[in-house]
Amino acid sequence: MDPSLPLSPRPSPSPSPSPQVCVVVIGYNDAAHLADAVRSALAQGPSVREVIAVDDCSTDGSGELLTELAAREPRLKTIRRAANSGGCGTPRNDGVEATTSAYVMFLDSDDVLPPGAVDALLTAAARHDAEVATGLCVRRELPSGREIPWQPLLYKKAQLIARPELRTRLVHDTLCVNKLYRTDFLRRHAIRFPEGRFTYEDFVFTARVLAAGPRIALIPDPVYVWNVRRSAAKLSISLDRTGIANWQARMESHRQSVEILRDAPSATGTAGKRLARAARAKFLDHGLRMYARELTTRSPEYRREWWTATRAYLATFDTADLDAAPAPGRIIARLILASPEPRDLPRMQAVAARPARLSPPYAQASDATPIWSDDLPQVTLEHLLVRPVRLLPLAVDAELRPRAGGSRLTLRLHELYGRVADAGPATVDMELTARDGTGPGLRRTAAFSPAGDGTWLTEAVLDLGSLRGGVWDLRLRLQFGDGTTRDTTARAVAGPGLLRRTVLPGRHGILLAQPYATQAGNLAVRLAPGMRGVAGVAKRRLARLVRDLGGGDQSAGAR
Repeated sequence: MDPSLPLSPRPSPSPSPSPQVCVVVIGYNDAAHLADAVRSALAQGPSVREVIAVDDCSTDGSGELLTELAAREPRLKTIRRAANSGGCGTPRNDGVEATTSAYVMFLDSDDVLPPGAVDALLTAAARHDAEVATGLCVRRELPSGREIPWQPLLYKKAQLIARPELRTRLVHDTLCVNKLYRTDFLRRHAIRFPEGRFTYEDFVFTARVLAAGPRIALIPDPVYVWNVRRSAAKLSISLDRTGIANWQARMESHRQSVEILRDAPSATGTAGKRLARAARAKFLDHGLRMYARELTTRSPEYRREWWTATRAYLATFDTADLDAAPAPGRIIARLILASPEPRDLPRMQAVAARPARLSPPYAQASDATPIWSDDLPQVTLEHLLVRPVRLLPLAVDAELRPRAGGSRLTLRLHELYGRVADAGPATVDMELTARDGTGPGLRRTAAFSPAGDGTWLTEAVLDLGSLRGGVWDLRLRLQFGDGTTRDTTARAVAGPGLLRRTVLPGRHGILLAQPYATQAGNLAVRLAPGMRGVAGVAKRRLARLVRDLGGGDQSAGAR
């Protein structure tokens, strides 16, 4: 499935199931989006018996808005909490307690249900006598509108999972909102969300659901649209990762989830341990990598706190837990465990990227075993000697210098323990793709030449003026003489071209081009159209010139 293409729901099944579903909508000070969420639930049709909207003591008029909506819609019931709970779990629990419907599902005030979602889930649950039915969640990045499927590998086809331990990948989908639950199943097993301000409450709730051993029906239909507003004045609880408290909360939620799965009363034999081990592997491959990518942007104090807390938590993992994780997360975990202080953060950032990259230097033990570094021989990388070339964490450095006569892109491919030379670098397909997933990109192919220092070089001239404004990411496909290929990204090299703003002639006027490094260290370029952007840059450059001539603070105008 192409994540850059919008996803549209499948037609609703016919005839419509009887009204037996409750949609619990929760919100706090989100009057701007609340009505859209409620209407998307009501628009699901007669399958929805009731919508229970729980206002967590808002002060922005959300309660009054819900009262007005309920006056016109008999299926809408409202609950207004007397005090704010501080989290998402308590209002969802209130909704579950209040429902009289056979099934229940959850919806956040800033998200929506796509047409046909409830019918698709209810049909699957009824057909398979399943306690839980779950479908595809789509992350919609706003304002661009780009849609990215969440955990698409789980939802390639419709299937019934008789017991969760038979499909341990279920632990990867920790969301509660893309699922339909049988109400008596939740009540019989006393499955509730953690109360109060509890970040990542979904982790614990989902673990409790899986631990109860339900029959789970999976469908490929999009059933939930998760609106991600990163530019909002106030980020959602889970998206706000600026403080160490967010990471600590994530680890605590994960720790509780692992304990719940490991001690599952419904599990027989090693089933609970299998689910717990899969959850720990997922933590290393997802959560650990995501936060490790951001460390170079954090303060030294944050880095030290993060490293100490992470090291303590990883010490509770056993060797089998680490071995069960994909290589990038496993390497990062072993590096953290081997060092009491933060180190090698740019290299770790590259390993944490998707796809992973391993930057030089490439150390070896006395027996030629690849290792992280000479002073950390216990962090071994022997898997690199046998891993297929198409999966190797190959490192490519990139430098982009925008120029009016043609922007020059230089790529340098690094050797990796002899594997690159053995495969024989041939050519590379370069593509600049729009971050929002729309519009044609820019493609070039160039041949590699050996540089004589264990690297291979190539250059290409790019017409950035042919592109529209926006953010453009560089994607690479490396092609080797032995017929193999490797899709990857390139590390932005610090140099005179990086972050430098250049005025270029564009197809529809002038453009302002700025190469930069993404949070994962990848090369990307911003293109800003029009005179306003150029005038702003000229004004800032003039201000810096005046400041420098006057001996002002050198850091005041840093970009």
